[in-house]
Amino acid sequence: LLMTLGGMLAFALVYSLSWKGGLSPLRIILVGVAVDAMFTGLMSAFNSGTGSSYSGVASIVNANITQKTWDDFRTLAVYAAVGLIASLFVTGRCNLLALEDRTAQSVGVTGSRIVISVIGVLLASISTAVIGPISFLGLIVPHIARLLVGSDHRVLVPYSMVLGAFTLLLADTVGRTIAAPYEISAAVVMSVIGGPFFILLLRRSKQGYGG
Repeated sequence: LLMTLGGMLAFALVYSLSWKGGLSPLRIILVGVAVDAMFTGLMSAFNSGTGSSYSGVASIVNANITQKTWDDFRTLAVYAAVGLIASLFVTGRCNLLALEDRTAQSVGVTGSRIVISVIGVLLASISTAVIGPISFLGLIVPHIARLLVGSDHRVLVPYSMVLGAFTLLLADTVGRTIAAPYEISAAVVMSVIGGPFFILLLRRSKQGYGG
């Protein structure tokens, strides 16, 4: 719950600080980087000031689905079900947001952008709280899905749900088997493979599709 509230607080800060007669995607990104740096610094200062060990932080950074309990599953399932179902109802608005920013504003979807962002923050926050941050998962999967099924969010969103779950399980399986009997976390696998793969997707996107 605290992680979810923290995600919502960061979201509110980014959007409120980014607002200047409207919302610019570039301004949102830059403000988001600044807010992330601020919270990272505050967390480091807090850990240093209290003499806390970094074992808890390390367990989050090396996120995986090992040793998760049914209580964790039930907590995640409730929030995820609400967020995923809500996301299916805004897929049409997502298609409008794919238009140029001025065009999207002219058809009145500024409020929809905030609603969609709240749904995304809810899903990302609860997933990070239970499993931890899995680098590049949220970046790579939608790009792959767009290449496979196109840019219609009515198909892209549900397809990305299934593909994202499959990708996480695949990364976890690779981490468990590639160096057995030792285990490499899914986050590390995604970081090592995901970074170069995402760069490849970015280079291809300029040639193949707008995205």
